[in-house]
Amino acid sequence: MAGDEVQLEEVLFEFIPNGRFVKVIAVDPISRVEIAMVGDRAASIDTLERLAIQKLKYVIAKKRDMRRAGTDNLF
Repeated sequence: MAGDEVQLEEVLFEFIPNGRFVKVIAVDPISRVEIAMVGDRAASIDTLERLAIQKLKYVIAKKRDMRRAGTDNLF
């Protein structure tokens, strides 16, 4: 997977509990890419952070690959 080669020096997290769920926002301050996901409130913070980092790496890699292919300007 392309996201495996993405290196993140720092990730900022925000957790917003809502009923049985928690919204997790993760931001890479260097690339300024932000993702949001919803997880089970019973899940550990480590699990939610790991899943958010996985998604963040995927999104960064996808944006990088689109830039390389010249298809990043959709508008």
